[in-house]
Amino acid sequence: MEDNENSESSSKNREQVDSSNTGNVVDMMLGKSNEKVIDSEVMIQETQKRVWSSLKKGIEYDATVDRSDAYLRKHVHEKQSMVTMYVDLVGSTDIALTLPEEKVAIIISSFAQEMAFAINHHGGFVLKFVGDAVIGYFVHQSSLISADNAIGAAKSMIKIIEEGINPILNQYDYPDLFVKIGIDFGTNMIVRYGSDAEKSHVDLLGPAMNIAAKIQGKAKPQEILIGEDVYSRIHPSLQKEFSKKVWEDEEWKYHSRETGELYPVYYHSN
Repeated sequence: MEDNENSESSSKNREQVDSSNTGNVVDMMLGKSNEKVIDSEVMIQETQKRVWSSLKKGIEYDATVDRSDAYLRKHVHEKQSMVTMYVDLVGSTDIALTLPEEKVAIIISSFAQEMAFAINHHGGFVLKFVGDAVIGYFVHQSSLISADNAIGAAKSMIKIIEEGINPILNQYDYPDLFVKIGIDFGTNMIVRYGSDAEKSHVDLLGPAMNIAAKIQGKAKPQEILIGEDVYSRIHPSLQKEFSKKVWEDEEWKYHSRETGELYPVYYHSN
């Protein structure tokens, strides 16, 4: 995979592009031509069908981590640049206090799998499910495309929750669900815990994983937070949708791996 690009130069290069002269070539370089076009209405309808079926029949979703497992085993011991995403469910405690355990399990598993579908639809991999959280990652020869795809997945997740899942839960008088999303870019190490190439657990380790988790922890319900290394790589049209986060004293204390300065974080402002 590619080495980390210089964030500042990537951003400047994008701003200097004359889109009127370069047309589709520039869009391809900036990730626009690779952006998966998903009919929002169809996506919401499919989500609602699956959630309805889960609540009524307790159906199980197809496994969505198999692609990731195969990819990681193929590239074990490699360092790769990637965009990492942490998605955490807000409100699961309220659900657990008001519903039977079997219903709680169905709702949380349905939520997790719908978030996984959004990741897969936008070309990402689902690393794992941890309780009521979903961890994903995006790898591509161009980190610009990985960044754009991750933002597309995050925006789809918000829409799925608001227009797909919550209307179904409301009809059962169940509490609304909310998500907090954190995204960062960097190099992670693909590791395998054990000697068995087929069965030993594989995972990702690296600063990008850690910072994405920290960023997610600072997000508000239904908020997308991204690190500077992601912001500098997304298409200018997407950059316009984000604003720089202003922190209170000591609220955010993590520093850039390159500059040593406080690491900038941006929030989706639409």
